[in-house]
Amino acid sequence: MNATIKVDIRQLPHGKGMALPAYQSADAAGLDLLAAVPAETPLILPPGKYAMVPTGLTIALPRGYEAQVRPRSGLAAKHGVTVLNSPGTVDADYRGEINVLLINHGEAPFPIRRGERIAQMVIAPAVQAQLVPVKALSATDRGGGGFGSTGR
Repeated sequence: MNATIKVDIRQLPHGKGMALPAYQSADAAGLDLLAAVPAETPLILPPGKYAMVPTGLTIALPRGYEAQVRPRSGLAAKHGVTVLNSPGTVDADYRGEINVLLINHGEAPFPIRRGERIAQMVIAPAVQAQLVPVKALSATDRGGGGFGSTGR
């Protein structure tokens, strides 16, 4: 399936001059988000600390869609830096700046420079559920078995 939707995007003043999010390959699911920090003062993320990193972007998603902000595997594998609230959700009615909450699980301070790819954004359909109160749920083989109940 190769579906395309249009998403309005606006660069804020502190994001001017940076590239818009882009897919890095023909079949990529996520658009790379860039850090809109000042060029002269990179944000230094100490080990064990987290910070909200601006992207300088706002978007208007169509109704029935969300944007998921997810980690970049390379940052996590090479530096221990990941998205703290992964995946972060951008709702269709949100019009504020997209920020990325990064945490450094690594052992060294990690500098975040202007224009650096810090996360990826996946646009996905979002379904709202209608909750129906009932007296009992249908039975299954698993039942109430929770964490680890289906194997290691």
